[in-house]
Amino acid sequence: MAPSNSNYDYDTTASDAVLRIRARGRAVLSNPMTNRGTAFTDEERTALGLHGLVPTGFTTLENQTRRVHKQFRNTTTRLGKFLTLNSLRDRNEVLFYHLLANNLEEMLPIIYTPTIGEAIERFSHDYNRPRGVFLSIDHPDKMASALLGYGLGADDVDLVCVTDSEGILGIGDQGIGGIQIAIGKLSVYTAAAGIHPRRVLPVVLDTGTDNLGLLSNEFYLGERHGRVRGERYDEFIDQFVNTVQEVFPNAMIHWEDIGVSNAHRILDRYRDEVCTFNDDIQGTAAVVLAAILAAVDVTGVPLEEHRVVSFGAGSAGIGIANLVRDAMLRGGVPAESVHKRFWPMGIQGLFLDDDMSLLDFQRPYARNRAEVSDWTVADPSHIGLLDVVRNAKPTILIGTSTRGGAFTREVVEEMARHSARPIIFPLSNPTSRAEATPADLLAWTNGTALIATGSPFAPVDHNGVRHVIAQSNNALIFPGLGLGVAACRARRVTEGMISAAAEALAGLVNAWRDGAPLLPGISDLRMVSATVAIAVAEQAAREGVAERPLDHPIQQVYERMWQPKYARVEAI
Repeated sequence: MAPSNSNYDYDTTASDAVLRIRARGRAVLSNPMTNRGTAFTDEERTALGLHGLVPTGFTTLENQTRRVHKQFRNTTTRLGKFLTLNSLRDRNEVLFYHLLANNLEEMLPIIYTPTIGEAIERFSHDYNRPRGVFLSIDHPDKMASALLGYGLGADDVDLVCVTDSEGILGIGDQGIGGIQIAIGKLSVYTAAAGIHPRRVLPVVLDTGTDNLGLLSNEFYLGERHGRVRGERYDEFIDQFVNTVQEVFPNAMIHWEDIGVSNAHRILDRYRDEVCTFNDDIQGTAAVVLAAILAAVDVTGVPLEEHRVVSFGAGSAGIGIANLVRDAMLRGGVPAESVHKRFWPMGIQGLFLDDDMSLLDFQRPYARNRAEVSDWTVADPSHIGLLDVVRNAKPTILIGTSTRGGAFTREVVEEMARHSARPIIFPLSNPTSRAEATPADLLAWTNGTALIATGSPFAPVDHNGVRHVIAQSNNALIFPGLGLGVAACRARRVTEGMISAAAEALAGLVNAWRDGAPLLPGISDLRMVSATVAIAVAEQAAREGVAERPLDHPIQQVYERMWQPKYARVEAI
């Protein structure tokens, strides 16, 4: 329920709840959760004191949606479209989500990647209405009061999406502007999985910024000093986790765009203690694993026999490797040899165990130099991508490097020489940073490549076959995961739950037809999210981490999904 001292009462866990409104007159119209403008009926206008405050004509939610959709399409720039949607959400939240849920394929690139990156960069310039919670490392004593000040009670929050803004998309440190990625992520949770917009909380941890452009900008709204690191940073993170547990004990903490030096460390520190999830590591890994499982089915070669090169093995790349490794272990690959099926690489070359610059989470995959001593390479001090492909003969090539064009024709043709159906995933965003384009990959492999990309690409026609390119979009996983966790009130997010999400997603794919995509489309996102949620909740019950195991999972998950429609109003 919403807090009893608010302008309204509303059961945010029921899809057919009555909206009970205390406010009258303009106060009703100024609240985006109660405002419905010209869709208020004559009886509702009388009861709420709205006569004369809106035009006399009555319209439906569907007509309002068509009107604002036209306004959206008449806006010419991507940032302009983002601001149009942002303004709509600040006026009428139900209308915003009704528009979004019915046009996800068109609007997801606006409210999420890639447009959200531009909005983040311009946050301090375009700042308007505050949304979310801003927590400063310089004022840790104000943390609890700030979280409580958002107006939600202990049982009212399912998700807290938090970022420290150090690793924003492909644009790096963006300081306090990172709040926009948390807001955008939670919008997808609501539109795709029906998590009620009053059961989520976006947070930015302002630990300073090393972005000199921001620090020297007179409009910058964050703390004006370099990023705080080390023990003080860790204490701030620990205080945040403990405070969230105290004030919102049922909330899952979703970590977003944390810097590479901290992301795995934070996840490993808390994953066995609290309900927590890192989308860049676990969400990315799950959707990529789903696409790999679909591609593996097409090749006819069991997953356990594949060889994987991960180019750009940072947080996302190693997260993918970990989940694929776990799937191989379940398939019977011996634990002592499973890492030998992976060749992780950075821009500087193959990871070797004598490289002191490797981070702790990368070391398990580093190769012993003796293993490559007999390789024929161009430069032994820098074993590059072509060297690895030529010698390791991978069947799966994954790119998370943000190095546009890294999968060259020579690299791809070399891979195709020893793999009848090479699985190639250039996953880096935005499009300009993709390691290769689908058109080139199909041309260089004579149409045999099985492809998923990070950015959206149009279908490619090759030799009379139309290839629909799967977008490995985390939105296919994280909304359903959050819904499943909330529905069964899971105490933890386990690796088994992540794997169950990936397998459920892969189960929705039929990639046997030539040119068929390896993943479902964004237009099916609500069905996908419900399917993933059921698999996650059932796995949580099997592992004993569900406080409320689901007796009738399909019905219970469906009932938990908020529908963006105008609820029946009761004036109180």
